[in-house]
Amino acid sequence: MKFKALCLSTTVALGVASNAMAADIVIGLPSWPSVNAVGNILKVVIEDNLGLEVEIQNGTNPIIFEAMDTGSMHIHPEVWMPNQQNLHDTYVEGKKSVIRGGGNGVEAFTAMCVPTKFAEENGITSIDDLTDPSVAALFDNDGDGKGEIWIGATGWASTNIERIRAQSYGYAETLELQELDDTLAYANLDAAVESGKGWIGVCYTPHYMWTLYDVTPLEEPPYDPERWNVTQPTDDPNWLEVSSADVHWPSAYLYPYFSASLEESYPAVAGLLKGVDLDPDTVSAMTYEIAIKGIEPADFAKSWVAANEERVLDWLAN
Repeated sequence: MKFKALCLSTTVALGVASNAMAADIVIGLPSWPSVNAVGNILKVVIEDNLGLEVEIQNGTNPIIFEAMDTGSMHIHPEVWMPNQQNLHDTYVEGKKSVIRGGGNGVEAFTAMCVPTKFAEENGITSIDDLTDPSVAALFDNDGDGKGEIWIGATGWASTNIERIRAQSYGYAETLELQELDDTLAYANLDAAVESGKGWIGVCYTPHYMWTLYDVTPLEEPPYDPERWNVTQPTDDPNWLEVSSADVHWPSAYLYPYFSASLEESYPAVAGLLKGVDLDPDTVSAMTYEIAIKGIEPADFAKSWVAANEERVLDWLAN
């Protein structure tokens, strides 16, 4: 899909970027399915409609924010808030070198989940159950006598927070806290469901897992900001010791963030990122196409953009 008229009308507005990189725009991608989908969609929209060359580079959240600050990267397609509150405060509120786009954001949910059948068979309902060694042992799949719990992938801010939560609730003493790539973690979930064994790990929306598995979030005390005291490693080397969070996750929202330099160098790109509007069901469906059906992200993005012309035009109208 090409919106030639729009491209022509924005050519003058784009200006000429004084950028020594080969690509005009660099999109940073962390390691979860939905950010991969959205990042590739933005690449297609920018290249096809604004006539710019876009490069995708992998990176963790802190690295991408640092790069947006310096201008060596320009876009983070999906920042989870308040998970990345420390980076938001540093670069958006403090340095003012990064801007949040995406309007109201995409609503998200995070919890600890157990396959429903297994939870019912073993009477597991609450996160407090995990502090019981006999319950924790039900999740032992490597034979060492201690159960395992997946807290996320290395480099995710949420993984650090899950480590804080495990310490605060007390199940860090009864369970081995595993940091794994999500593809491997959900392969373990699939194997556990097939064999009837125990599995417990972080679950979140938007995500394809809700389409594939019947899992139950464990009960927790409701979110209380007075009991949610989270510090990230980038802010304090003693982050784990000074943090505590023994309540449910707060409501989260996903937004694209971008380098403030785009407002001068490529204002049409900045306008696009402010206009991006997605919803949880749409993003979950994207992750299913890429992670489960195995469609290459670049191919999926081209098809999705072609099938959603009106939506993309609305994004570009800003």
